[in-house]
Amino acid sequence: MAERRVAILAGEPSGDVLGAGLMRALRARDPELVFEGVGGPAMAAEGLESLVPMERLSLMGLTEILRHLPGLLRLRADLARRWRAQPPACFIGIDLPDFNLGLARRLRAAGVPTVHYVSPTVWAWRAGRVRGIRRSVDRMLTLYPFEQAFYADSGVDAVCVGHPAADRFPLEPDASAARARLGIAPEAAVLAVLPGSRSSEIDRLLEPFLGAAALLAERPDRPEVVIPVAAPRLRGRIEAAVARHGLEDRTRLLDGDTAAAATAADVALTASGTATLEVMLAKRPMVVAYRLSPLTFRVMRRLVRVPWVSQPNLLAGEALVPELLQGAVTPDSLATAAARWMDDGPARLQLGRRFRALHTDLARGADARAAEAVLEVLP
Repeated sequence: MAERRVAILAGEPSGDVLGAGLMRALRARDPELVFEGVGGPAMAAEGLESLVPMERLSLMGLTEILRHLPGLLRLRADLARRWRAQPPACFIGIDLPDFNLGLARRLRAAGVPTVHYVSPTVWAWRAGRVRGIRRSVDRMLTLYPFEQAFYADSGVDAVCVGHPAADRFPLEPDASAARARLGIAPEAAVLAVLPGSRSSEIDRLLEPFLGAAALLAERPDRPEVVIPVAAPRLRGRIEAAVARHGLEDRTRLLDGDTAAAATAADVALTASGTATLEVMLAKRPMVVAYRLSPLTFRVMRRLVRVPWVSQPNLLAGEALVPELLQGAVTPDSLATAAARWMDDGPARLQLGRRFRALHTDLARGADARAAEAVLEVLP
């Protein structure tokens, strides 16, 4: 049987992880599939033929995207020409909706089946995008049950596959084992600092997070700090910031192991995004921070229709964890919110029970479900 090419595109580390799991599950069902497109190291390890570095797409916020818009449009046009001239068996766009859905629309018009993995937040803002989604994709794969329900009457073929991270995390996390692996004493107080994977997130969140860690270091329990470094290019910046705050003697940098950091921690300071889900799956309390450029934030505030930015609060439909936005993201406010969790054992136990129920609902065997949903679309 001749090999079949699948075009696949992810633009950031969380999408790279999703893409790698999907590729692995697809190849287990059809060994003749080969993959080309854009992804990171996880997808490369699964055999992706990379056409351009994923970093060219890893942007955040309106002003950042506007600055790089001409290059992004050229890249999308180049990929569209390539895949229209040599049509793949399918195109799979992973997240990055403003880039991937436009590309999918062009390819679908040329007869290429298209799948989008991770629904845009149309339930939160710009609901009119559903019309464009309907023109762009043959199938939408959603991570969360409420997203599939949102699409029910839209004419979009949506399938909830669950979240792969919920399949990876144990329902009962083993903090002792995580600490032993990281060389942290069982009785130590531990703060996880998760400033994000994008350079723009590091720019806006690392300093206030480490400022909060320095304030918490003045407590009698003097928490140790664990920081997963999302990409090698960020390590030097993080090391320098840790030194500026005088935290070298109590800080461990990990190579991107957010799960270990969250599981070992008593509380986490985390950027809004995928990390909030991982901390939730580790059943740990958190303080969530969200900062964008002033222009981007003003635009978003007018458009967003939901009151929360973190995954736990969105999934629960209520404020389970504190969220600090824009100017409220200060060392004092972060340290105060984190200290409340550290000092309130009953609140931590209650939060853990809520997180366990949310975890159970998300663990659906996502890689396998996603692969089956894609294969149903392939010709």
